Amino acid sequence: MILSELAAKLQNITRLKSGIQRLTLTDFRNYKNLRINAEITPIIITGENGSGKTNILEAISFLTPGRGLRSAKLSDIKRIRSSDEDENILAGNAWTVAADILKNDEEFTVGTALQKVTREDTEDENLHSIDRRIVKINQQKITQQAELGKYISAIWITPQMDRLFLGGPQPRRSFLDRLVYAFDLEHAKRTANFEHLYRQWMQLIKSGCQDNTWLQSIEADMAALGVAIAAARREQIARLNTFITHEPDDIFPDVRLELAGTIEQMLDEKAAIKVEDFYSENLRKQRQNVLYNDNIDGVNRTDFKVFFKKKNMPAELCSTGEQKALLVSIILAQTKCQILDKGFAPILLLDEVTTHLDTQKRDALLTKIKDLNLQAWITSTEPQNFKLLENEAQFFQIENGTLIQ
Repeated sequence: MILSELAAKLQNITRLKSGIQRLTLTDFRNYKNLRINAEITPIIITGENGSGKTNILEAISFLTPGRGLRSAKLSDIKRIRSSDEDENILAGNAWTVAADILKNDEEFTVGTALQKVTREDTEDENLHSIDRRIVKINQQKITQQAELGKYISAIWITPQMDRLFLGGPQPRRSFLDRLVYAFDLEHAKRTANFEHLYRQWMQLIKSGCQDNTWLQSIEADMAALGVAIAAARREQIARLNTFITHEPDDIFPDVRLELAGTIEQMLDEKAAIKVEDFYSENLRKQRQNVLYNDNIDGVNRTDFKVFFKKKNMPAELCSTGEQKALLVSIILAQTKCQILDKGFAPILLLDEVTTHLDTQKRDALLTKIKDLNLQAWITSTEPQNFKLLENEAQFFQIENGTLIQ
């Protein structure tokens, strides 16, 4: 159970409800139309594999900044017509996700949708369309997705993350950046701008650009953004490590988090402006490397390292069950930190989260979610795993693309 002093603080905050009251999907994945009237409780969605459980969680993830829990292309999310529908029936339609939400008992409406934007190609003078995601809050269009973080926040675990500690660093880095978003609303914008500049820089070099002034200007901008990104990551790592040290969990293992990156490590010893100068100069020196490979050192190569504290063991060497428990431990620490720091609870999106958890840890996780007074959307193929929440949760079942309460 949560430590008593911490529990008192969390309960004082979470007595005010935060979460989704109504979720509406249109032409999203396998759903032509779907409306869910939700309670601010754990929400259990069960059904066979492929029935559309994860699609509901993905839709909710699009109410937050970023590319959603699958990082899918916007056009791939649009519902595919059934065999008995006219082939043009979806031609003019775009997927939409809308929700009535509570934030500490205040009501807001949030919506997002795919929008086709037609542009003229100046080279061949042909018109072509691009996909763009638009976002509205209380029916007013906003220009920056980061604004969503003021109204709704979500943290997720998916089956693909069961191998988070085994593959390359990019998924771990993305996972960490999502944790940072909750505390630093500008972090998503910085990372997106950095990636845009990085691609532009590489294309210029590969095309044979000799304009040193232009390249140096881009490198200076990349260095400034990169150091800001690194600083935000370091701050989040320190925040979570401090929290875990002072408020260890009673069931899930304590973790130690580290960053393996040149820029992040330099900030331990040097002022940010000095690190920016180094970063900019290092990019200049690596221009030639771009012609042979894309492995340019910087914040887009940083790794997020996790250790099982008690065993002093890297997560990648732990068992499958231990890795899942370590991941849950990070999510719980992030959730509690966020409640205390931001003053409202995130929504948890837990896709098949009980897989690889033993009975003790599964029941402990469900109990902690209930005690934190959170709205958690949990999917599973095994409804019997949730008897502990029989009178505490809202249950839905998906059959043939239809949600049944």
